[in-house]
Amino acid sequence: MFPQNVGKIDKTIRIILGLAIIAAGVYWQSWFGVLGVVLFITAAVGRCGAYLPFGISTCKLEKK
Repeated sequence: MFPQNVGKIDKTIRIILGLAIIAAGVYWQSWFGVLGVVLFITAAVGRCGAYLPFGISTCKLEKK
């Protein structure tokens, strides 16, 4: 459907920040942790919907 547009470094950052935000949301019993879930899911599937309208991709280009 949509091509992957989240590269390795971007995925790593999203996973770390996602888990930190989820932990903060749980600790402070806040809905803020849901933002962490969004970051974690986008890292897991390798696609970011916010990147699509701007044509941004952090994936390395394949050499042909």
